[in-house]
Amino acid sequence: MKILIAAGGTGGHINPALAAATALRSLQADVEILFVGARGKMEERLVPQAGFALRLVDSAGFYRALTPKAMAHNVQSAALLLKSTGQVRGILHEWKPDVVAGFGGYVTGAVLRVAQSRGIPTVIHEQNAFPGITNKALARRADAVLLTSEKAAQFLRTRVQPRVTGLPVRAELPAANKQESRFMLGLDDRPFLLSMGGSLGAQPINEAMLDVVAAHAKSADCHIMHAAGTETAAQSFRDALAARGVELSHARHITIRPYITDMARCLSAADLVVCRAGASSLAEFQACGKPSILIPSPYVAENHQFHNAQALVERGAAQLIEEKDLADDRLTRSVKALLFDSARLAEMGAAAKAMAHPGAAESIAKAILGVGNLASSL
Repeated sequence: MKILIAAGGTGGHINPALAAATALRSLQADVEILFVGARGKMEERLVPQAGFALRLVDSAGFYRALTPKAMAHNVQSAALLLKSTGQVRGILHEWKPDVVAGFGGYVTGAVLRVAQSRGIPTVIHEQNAFPGITNKALARRADAVLLTSEKAAQFLRTRVQPRVTGLPVRAELPAANKQESRFMLGLDDRPFLLSMGGSLGAQPINEAMLDVVAAHAKSADCHIMHAAGTETAAQSFRDALAARGVELSHARHITIRPYITDMARCLSAADLVVCRAGASSLAEFQACGKPSILIPSPYVAENHQFHNAQALVERGAAQLIEEKDLADDRLTRSVKALLFDSARLAEMGAAAKAMAHPGAAESIAKAILGVGNLASSL
């Protein structure tokens, strides 16, 4: 069976697709897999590193603003869309896949639209609780619609029953041992708060966490690790703490990093997490059973991070603070109320764990193979 996978742009789209591709190989050794991604994006590096073939097309997203700069960008994007459509047609004609699966990113829309127009069976995987415009359109003709959150189903019109598979996470995350991780990080019995603003950081979260760190610096009643997003942002954070009289050389319970490179260790050790509400991050929190305070990015399409966060809040697994409400010390007060309430943290962690889908990659792979096998039998 020949399976073409479209995914790209961010690790949040690429990594789940790679996990599903690995599961496909485990389930059916002779399966042929080809990735299609956008030129110049992360997939150009990540996919070959994982050992999969990759074809690149020219693709770019559209801006929703009506500024002259945005309109000029959209004209260029429209030209690239026409070019990429032709490139996709060539790839499909040459490679002749039995099924095409899309995991998100600008390139996915073009690939699945052409595949559906040619009668090639398609599978879409929607990561967010509120689907994007492209997946809403593609879902109507897809042969399988796979969801991370059951909430997404109410926003989709499909000809097949959507299935909740969850979102694959790295195996080392749920396998990490909390006590071993705490020992490796040099933590004692005090509660440990892990905070970050996503892979590139978020200035509003950095500013709010500055107040949180300052509030706990002198009392030393907890451990805090904050990832500011970049080396420059991390140094600015340290300088801002120093201006408030907080010298990190005398505050061993506080760690400021540019980013988290050992996520399995840090996340498993944490008692509470502060973060954005991207689908991949939430899947990791669920897999590790971690309570969280979520601050959704208001700058993403369809405000989907807010809906992602709401799915956890409704199950008692998280608290939600909108970015616009950070200015009134809301985060500082919320952290103080939660971090030292071990019973509440345990309840929230159990609720998060109950939302996890430990077999997500295999479930997605089986769904893709099912569509391909059905098509070949007709």
